[in-house]
Amino acid sequence: MKIRKAEEKDIPRLLALLGQVLQIHAEIRPDIFISGTTKYTVGQLAELLKQEDKPIYVAVDEDDVCRGYAFCQLKEQPFSTNMVPFKSLFIDDLCVDRQARGQHIGESLFEYVKQQAKELGCYEVTLNVWAGNTPAEHFYEKMGMKTKERQMEYIL
Repeated sequence: MKIRKAEEKDIPRLLALLGQVLQIHAEIRPDIFISGTTKYTVGQLAELLKQEDKPIYVAVDEDDVCRGYAFCQLKEQPFSTNMVPFKSLFIDDLCVDRQARGQHIGESLFEYVKQQAKELGCYEVTLNVWAGNTPAEHFYEKMGMKTKERQMEYIL
């Protein structure tokens, strides 16, 4: 398994994997997510691939077929003047093809993202996990992540 930056030729596979992630979220929160959709369109993905501050890393097999991805965003902190300034690499989305799970692709992607964050001079790697996505929570905890803050809701 090799990890590299995503290219335009990866867009069809990225869309398929985005669909897998969306389905997980739609099952957890059908009140928010629309089953059968994806987070991005082909055009939006093509534009994202051009943005240096939003790298997309893909894990590809020996045939250069994308088996997993990590959509990232480089963020500058603070959000206000009462915080120490630092850079953060936010994992906006991480997915491993359900047919390729158990091959440590997710671990490899996460380790690669951590290494990229170090090279970019980041203080931390962050992400969000939807409540109810217990397998993802366990995976990220296994990778050494800890809860930093918690977003709460009150549905009207």
